[in-house]
Amino acid sequence: MLQCSFPLEVRKQGAVVELSIGIGAKSRTARVTDEAMTERPPQGTECVLILDFGSQTAQLIARRVREAGVFSLLVSPSISPAEVKEIAPKGIILSGGPSSVFEAGAPTCAPELFTLGIPVLGICYGMQLMSHLLGGRVQSAAHREYGRAKLEVQDASDFFAGVDAHATVWMSHGDQVVAMPAGFQPIASTTTCAVSAMRDRARRFYGVQFHPEVTHTPQGGDMIANFLFKGCGCSGSWKMSDFVDAECARIQARVGSGRVICGLSGGVDSSVVAALLAKAIGPQLVCIFVDNGLLRKNERELVETTFRDHFDVDLRVVDASKAFLADLAGIEDPQEKRRRIGHRFITVFSEMAASIEGGAQFLAQGTLYPDVIESGHGHAGTSANIKLHHNVGGLPEDLEFKLIEPMRLLFKDEVRALGEVLGLPPQVVWRHPFPGPGLAVRVLGEVTTPKLDLLRECDLILLEEIVAANLYRSTSQVFTVLLPVKSVGVMGDGRTYDSVVAVRSVDTQDFMTADWSRIPYDVLATISNRIINEVKGVNRVVYDISSKPPATIEWE
Repeated sequence: MLQCSFPLEVRKQGAVVELSIGIGAKSRTARVTDEAMTERPPQGTECVLILDFGSQTAQLIARRVREAGVFSLLVSPSISPAEVKEIAPKGIILSGGPSSVFEAGAPTCAPELFTLGIPVLGICYGMQLMSHLLGGRVQSAAHREYGRAKLEVQDASDFFAGVDAHATVWMSHGDQVVAMPAGFQPIASTTTCAVSAMRDRARRFYGVQFHPEVTHTPQGGDMIANFLFKGCGCSGSWKMSDFVDAECARIQARVGSGRVICGLSGGVDSSVVAALLAKAIGPQLVCIFVDNGLLRKNERELVETTFRDHFDVDLRVVDASKAFLADLAGIEDPQEKRRRIGHRFITVFSEMAASIEGGAQFLAQGTLYPDVIESGHGHAGTSANIKLHHNVGGLPEDLEFKLIEPMRLLFKDEVRALGEVLGLPPQVVWRHPFPGPGLAVRVLGEVTTPKLDLLRECDLILLEEIVAANLYRSTSQVFTVLLPVKSVGVMGDGRTYDSVVAVRSVDTQDFMTADWSRIPYDVLATISNRIINEVKGVNRVVYDISSKPPATIEWE
């Protein structure tokens, strides 16, 4: 939960994960017991399985299914028919992928999956594989299709119900089905692909050569919904309140009378996990919030008010600001700042964890479903890697915990929805990301208390104006940076020689790439005027118009 920006090595042996956090010449190691198993949907929840054959858009398929009100799980193509029976899904979707069914070692699935009486939708490679396994014929196409194509719908009775007769779809394939398996009939085509969509009505099998999950197929969501409701008979009743009830019951059964420790950073992931655990086990939860002196203005008060006033939680706040600032005295190098902050976090968190009466048996983590997917855990056929490095900020040396990861099956937007259901205030649920080292990497050069205080005031004004202009939800991250330069100015009738503050705002989907926000000039003017007039020591404001890449989002 405590956001971590320092080196972390993850090693796994059997059911034990070792986390080694290296700080310069020093390192700490903690042992965490991993009891995760093959992912299962919440009890009593109708579910659709998505077999991922390496598609770049597999997560999009899962998102589209959930948006329709049906829970979805990405699983390895190696999943056995017995495991599928145990999960009892309402449907199966075979994703696309970069392979050809003719390649040696091309990914496949058990042919017995098609004998379970479960509706199946094959997308692109998934359609080709289904045809190949069921006796059809696939061959390399004379004309490859990449990009938008015009689909001619021949049968709109089920999968294409409500879809335009001449629909726009997104193609990306070199192979195509030239002879359908027995029982199938074509239901759509393009000028270069006679079987762009096919159906076996009796077995409720469907195949599409295009990608309905991407936004470039405008009516793709309708097609997926038709498969779910007309093909699979789903009710579309999955909602976040049901998830809360089921997850609380699961947490209670797992924890029993034990105690759970949760590092509370004030970010959305850690706050939602803490709120969910507070609802499930109340006083058995111990939350640790470390005030490192590098927080935004009123951050500590916000966290304390949110959790002490609204939740039955044992919140332990430690003010370690003097120790953190002492560590940073005279330090200008960004990496050295991070190392020192990381080392102090480990020390403080270790001391606090050791003070819990009777000890804590469980460690709560804010692992999300994309972390699980990217790590391969419970999905790609191996559970050797667990992506913990974004969530663990400091652990007691050689202390064993059992992991509690209640959000490991949720996407980020679902976490926000969960936070709303749990009653977290909007300013917590929808807040922008904040770096682990805090304002230390937004004060360029040496970090001092006067510089931090100045930057806090600037940041508060910026956020107030962004919110007032109704831009907070449409921007991804907004902040100010105190530059290590001064400039000449005129205030009143006198000359000034004061600090320069940069304003940074970015728009992004994944924070891997980002573009600078096109904030209206009048809003920027108000921000600049307020900062210069209200924050003593600033006489110039500049706006960062760099994209990532080549720049990074943070300046350090």
